[in-house]
Amino acid sequence: MITLGNITLAGPLMLAPIAGFTDSPFRRIARRHGAGLVVTELVSAEGIVRNNRKTMDLLAYNEEERPLAVQIFGNNADVMAEAAAIVEGLGPDLIDINMGCPARRICASGSGAALLLDPGKVFRIAESIVKRVRIPVTAKIRTGWDHGSLTCFDTVRALEDAGVSMIVVHGRTRAQQYGGSADWDVIRAIAEKARVPVVGNGDIRSHEEALERMAYSGCTAVMIGRGALGNPWIFSGTTPAPAEIVEQIKNHLDLMIEANGDRGIMLMRKHFVRYIHAFRGARHIRKDLVVANDRATVHKILDSLADG
Repeated sequence: MITLGNITLAGPLMLAPIAGFTDSPFRRIARRHGAGLVVTELVSAEGIVRNNRKTMDLLAYNEEERPLAVQIFGNNADVMAEAAAIVEGLGPDLIDINMGCPARRICASGSGAALLLDPGKVFRIAESIVKRVRIPVTAKIRTGWDHGSLTCFDTVRALEDAGVSMIVVHGRTRAQQYGGSADWDVIRAIAEKARVPVVGNGDIRSHEEALERMAYSGCTAVMIGRGALGNPWIFSGTTPAPAEIVEQIKNHLDLMIEANGDRGIMLMRKHFVRYIHAFRGARHIRKDLVVANDRATVHKILDSLADG
């Protein structure tokens, strides 16, 4: 079990932050299925400091999600520290620094994975946050900008020197985006040298694979992203019956409506696709689900799926 400051994580399999997916309803579901830690979507430090309404909405959470980390991104040490202080006032358990997002708009501003090009800046940003807040600070990185600049070891050293409590390593470079394969040999080498707990991330598609990756790498824990979408059972290792999947979809839909009103039905469509992909006739059912506009219609479609 991992203890960071006064926070004890609930298990070694964690939910990775994914923009557009790891909102409060999905984080609650992941925790119910055994995720040891859940993390918000990446949130702009500039937006937090400016009290931007849409940005602040991303910080909403439910007590059921604990332990919860809020992930922030930015490239200015003072702004990041100020944002972290504001976030701390909202009561999460951890603050996570995004230093791995490969999105062009994020990197173009010098944030996300662009920080991997400057370990000195990594240190200044992390240190400014650690000094400003009392709760543990973690960071999520990639192995480097590209294969010609694998700065992960310098980045990890900078983060350790700055006082972070845990480091999550996605085993890809920024240039790889989400293609190719995650390099678990590099993750293993980092875990062997690090002075703080290291969490491995990348290409985990099953509960068994999560445990295998953790054992191979020597990581204290692993973080699961895309493998958890439509499959929160990945955290517990159980295999759901079709009726259980349908019931889970209904529950997820109710949480989305509770959080977003009728708009929750539209926001749920990307989850429908992932939940039902293994069902017979999924392609035809998907067409019906993604145009359904009310809860009763969705339930009718799902009930026919369970019956079939």
